Amino acid sequence: MRIGIMGLGRIGAFHAETLAGLDQVGSIVVTDPFADATAVAARFGAEVADSPEAVLAAGVDGVVIAAATDAHPGLLLAAVEAGVPVFCEKPVARTMKDAVEVLNAVQAGHVEIQIGYNRRFDAGFVAARAAVISGELGPLHTVRSTTLDPAPPPPAYVAASGGIFRDCSVHDFDIIRWVTGRQVTEVYATGSNRGADYIAAAGDADTTAAILTMDDGTLALVSNSRHNARGYDVRLELHGFTDSIAVGLEDKLPLRSVEPGVTFPADTPHDFFMDRFAAAYRAELTAFTEVVAGRRPSPCTVADALEAGWIAEACTLSLREHRTITIEEVRTA
Repeated sequence: MRIGIMGLGRIGAFHAETLAGLDQVGSIVVTDPFADATAVAARFGAEVADSPEAVLAAGVDGVVIAAATDAHPGLLLAAVEAGVPVFCEKPVARTMKDAVEVLNAVQAGHVEIQIGYNRRFDAGFVAARAAVISGELGPLHTVRSTTLDPAPPPPAYVAASGGIFRDCSVHDFDIIRWVTGRQVTEVYATGSNRGADYIAAAGDADTTAAILTMDDGTLALVSNSRHNARGYDVRLELHGFTDSIAVGLEDKLPLRSVEPGVTFPADTPHDFFMDRFAAAYRAELTAFTEVVAGRRPSPCTVADALEAGWIAEACTLSLREHRTITIEEVRTA
């Protein structure tokens, strides 16, 4: 199988390394007008193309889009037009208007598109979804989802990210929908700035909380921060009327217990998302090779990604206006 990679920044180079380690991938073609494509190619035995168009013309069976967000729609649509299956990092586009246009453009096509929400491939989250589907938890009443970064991203990233709900929390929103199988109907969000001044200057918050109401009445509480000095903390709790479970309660959890005699967690804390989700990224790209081979449909479609995006839009508006926002309100705005 021959795979193209468009964009060789941090995540693109990481994907190149992962793909190079998959037996089903025979060759890789890479391109990036800003990064040193030759250096990445040399590390992983890849070929270099001088443009995305050249990648698509190089006989690739599928492409991975890891370029800057603004480039996603154009690259995605070019690949679809060429009839090449696509793996595209989130988000689909910078704005929901643009994302909807992409969805409308690809709906009539027959090209599979997988959007990169890697938590769907993490063993813990997969097990949590299975527990919900099996009914072993009983009806859910409370979900708690946490994503805490060890340090804020640089100012340029924050300024272009669209805000913490669109950039960070959206992973929580997607995994809550996927694990529970429920839709979010309304949100209330709040936030504060206790750390880096440039985050507030960009009109964003560095620490946020959101309450999501699901269509069956389940409440989901989402906690996010750019400042968690102990490490990268990603967890999910599911509380039902029969049982309760958690994802992320393991020895690399970046949280210190002060209970007498308790030694949990005992290992070095996770310090970055590539550490926490290395196995999930491998499983995610393995799934994409199965999509390319025609053995499975996309496990995370453009439509899936838009649902998480609408929740992020609602939370962004709620934070700004200090009120409850329905998903229908942002969809029809």
